[in-house]
Amino acid sequence: MWMAAPGQGFIAELKSAVTPRAALLVIGVLLLQLGFITSYIGALHKPAPQNLSIAVVAPPQVAPKLVGALESVPNDAVRASTAPDAETATQLIKDQKLYAALVVDPTSTQDTLLVGSARGTSAAKAAESITTAIDQTQGRTVKVHDVVPLAKGDTNGLSAFYLVIGWCVGGYLVASILGISAGSKPANTHRLLIRLGVLAVYSVGAGVLGTVIAGPVLDALPGSVLGLSAIGALVVFTVGAFTMALQCLFDILGIGVAVLIFVVLGNPSAGGVYPAPMTPPFWRAIGSWIPNGAGTTATKSVAYFGSTNLGLPILVMVVWALIGIGVALLAVLRGPRSGGRELAAAEG
Repeated sequence: MWMAAPGQGFIAELKSAVTPRAALLVIGVLLLQLGFITSYIGALHKPAPQNLSIAVVAPPQVAPKLVGALESVPNDAVRASTAPDAETATQLIKDQKLYAALVVDPTSTQDTLLVGSARGTSAAKAAESITTAIDQTQGRTVKVHDVVPLAKGDTNGLSAFYLVIGWCVGGYLVASILGISAGSKPANTHRLLIRLGVLAVYSVGAGVLGTVIAGPVLDALPGSVLGLSAIGALVVFTVGAFTMALQCLFDILGIGVAVLIFVVLGNPSAGGVYPAPMTPPFWRAIGSWIPNGAGTTATKSVAYFGSTNLGLPILVMVVWALIGIGVALLAVLRGPRSGGRELAAAEG
């Protein structure tokens, strides 16, 4: 009786246990893992300011010299400007148009640096370090005045970021579960609308409950509960709707693409750990255009900045949500993928 060689038997078992499709998925997971490591370490391992907006409030004979000194800081660290007075500079910081302002007191040797640490503690510290070094060369000192301080329960200013991460995770997980349980592509537009309706209800609940936990329960984030809940619902729905679209296009691989966008690229560029001027160019360029970054900006705005500059982040999330709905609808209208569970149920 003929028997296969041990090596041939193992190869046959391996081919049976790990299909070519499974092998490709494993390779895809490896690439996602390496992308995760590269993106997070690349974005966060060496924060350095670039185009950090600092205004100078000083007499006309002094202001140009200070602006020049700030602009001459290496590596384009500072984008300097002038402001007419401390009140205007303070309002510009609260409107999120400035990160800091150096107010020169011509009657003493001590100047005041206005910062808004709620926008990013690392940016405030970088502004303090830069202005202190410049003033020291002139025999002057700097005291820091925080015009938008962090809440007592938000010591490191990360609560908004982690809240948005939680909302994003919920969005793509619930979309993934709906796809895995009943087929990546809905059988018809009616089924798609049902999924979107379920996602909408989930999004509202997640927005409200996440806000209540971060705010009243843990006292980690101030701001309007209603406003933050609305931002949360939009974040969850946006991420979920786009993940649905990706599954309609790429089947189960769409989940991996969602992880690539929202985890590998979106989280480190969101401005949570370090604000935009403290991150490398690539992550700084993409951060505000991905729902993670838009959601973080919007959440901080509602919590700390009186809901200023909400237009762009909300527009970004709405566009992503509409693209997700539109792509999913077009995919369904083209006809459901054969073999899907939902399709089989519909045909039955």
